[in-house]
Amino acid sequence: MKNNNQLLDIGPVTLGQWLTTYLLLSIPIIGIIMLFVWSFSKRVNPSKKTWAQCVLIVMFIVSAVSTVLWLVTGWSFFSIL
Repeated sequence: MKNNNQLLDIGPVTLGQWLTTYLLLSIPIIGIIMLFVWSFSKRVNPSKKTWAQCVLIVMFIVSAVSTVLWLVTGWSFFSIL
């Protein structure tokens, strides 16, 4: 039985692969779906997998902070009125 590392192309991600990655990310819903696919798939280059996981974590943190700030400023705005 072959090891998982032997099945994957462990070489560096090429420029063309990164361009395709960013092109897919620019499509609204497809981009988020692809981030989850790249984050949790076992057949993805390890560097792209780690990058996708990092992007998802940053997106979650930014969304959470934005929501909290929006709620705080929204409440303070309505308390002035």
